[in-house]
Amino acid sequence: MEYMALYLFLAVCLVLLLGFPVAFSLAGTALIFAGIGSFFDVFDGAFLHALPNRLFGIVSNTTLIAVPLFVFMGVMLEKSKVAENLLDAMAVVMGKQKAGMGIAVTLVGMLLAASTGIVGATVVTMGLLALPTMMKRGYSAQYSSGIIAATGTLGQIIPPSIALVLLGDVLSSSYQQAQLNMGIFSPENVSVGDLFAGAVIPGLILVVLYIVYSLGVAWLKPEQVPALLDEDIEHIKQRKKVSLFVALVPPLMLIVVVLGSILFGLATPTEAAGVGAFGAIILAIWQKQFTLHNLRAVMQSTLKVTSMVFMILIGASLFSLVFRGFGGEELIASVFESLPGGAFTAMLLVMLVMFLLGFILDFIEITFVVVPIVAPILLMMGIDPIWLGIMIAVNLQTSFLTPPFGFALFYLRGVADKSILTSDIYKGVIPFIIIQLILLILMSLFPELVTWLPTQLYG
Repeated sequence: MEYMALYLFLAVCLVLLLGFPVAFSLAGTALIFAGIGSFFDVFDGAFLHALPNRLFGIVSNTTLIAVPLFVFMGVMLEKSKVAENLLDAMAVVMGKQKAGMGIAVTLVGMLLAASTGIVGATVVTMGLLALPTMMKRGYSAQYSSGIIAATGTLGQIIPPSIALVLLGDVLSSSYQQAQLNMGIFSPENVSVGDLFAGAVIPGLILVVLYIVYSLGVAWLKPEQVPALLDEDIEHIKQRKKVSLFVALVPPLMLIVVVLGSILFGLATPTEAAGVGAFGAIILAIWQKQFTLHNLRAVMQSTLKVTSMVFMILIGASLFSLVFRGFGGEELIASVFESLPGGAFTAMLLVMLVMFLLGFILDFIEITFVVVPIVAPILLMMGIDPIWLGIMIAVNLQTSFLTPPFGFALFYLRGVADKSILTSDIYKGVIPFIIIQLILLILMSLFPELVTWLPTQLYG
């Protein structure tokens, strides 16, 4: 019975693999195990008395209000055709170079990530706009699908990222819990803004690595990434008379207002998200895309995503209570303490487990289920909370690309032409998974890549 916590975790993974909804899988499995534990007198039902307070804490959490606002901003920008104008302008500038379309996709994806923070919207938009052109002009299916899927995941790490908002809220609670466990009764705090600042340099490094890979393909296998023909570029110019300057200014202004206000302490993430949502409406009006139909679609998408996130968070709260009631935290702590190498080995094990879980679980499940279990223990071992958060974020970014359940792969498969095989998509993302693992290694060797900017901004 001392391993009931482990059996609970394995049962949840099995239920999720069977395709049941995440929120109800977490809550339902936890209640079943709580009932079994109470029957055999190995679970104290008093743990469930804390659930109402936890639910009230979720619905009254001002940080989480940023989630629907950022979702609204991202979906509204998708409807306002900012991405289409950016991609056309970048294609005109970069298209004459080998792998130029791939580099253009990467740069546009970076700008979209910094202004929307939504992975699915970026992958679908790029898949619809760039993939047909790339395939028509002789780009290989593997490279084209790989660069689009990988670039779409930049919204996971480049702020303002919804993933960082959720992770920041979980880490904040874990950091305070760790300090209280160590007898520190005036605990320090780690905020979403700290994670945003810590993610800026790793996010830019990832963009550079993607571009370097594209240049490498152009050098080693130029036939896979040919330059666009002059008539293609002229066609784009005639179809969309948008200069690079005009296409860049709106999203850059939004990035400066939203991200700049957070990084320099002028606004909280929730306040900045509200300003960003309003700014997205202004851009949609300016692009003449603000219609009642689009507004209804944006509101429906925002409602669906927000409801999903909060339902998973509620289910994860119940799961964590039952897991704790079975002594799961003590079990994990004892395993970590028995490992040779201390914090380094524990961190390596957690990163490996999260990477493997990314093959079957989404980043939201891992954030709400796994992070609250392991983060307090790792933080008590002296690991920097901002560095830990960004390491987890980059690791979870791979969950969007890892077959068979990578969400970016599903998004791309849904909009890609039938001539592109699913195996092409899977093979195409492998180099980018390796690139993300390289970034993890770099951050492990040089933690200053994460901690330097927050230190400079916040002291």
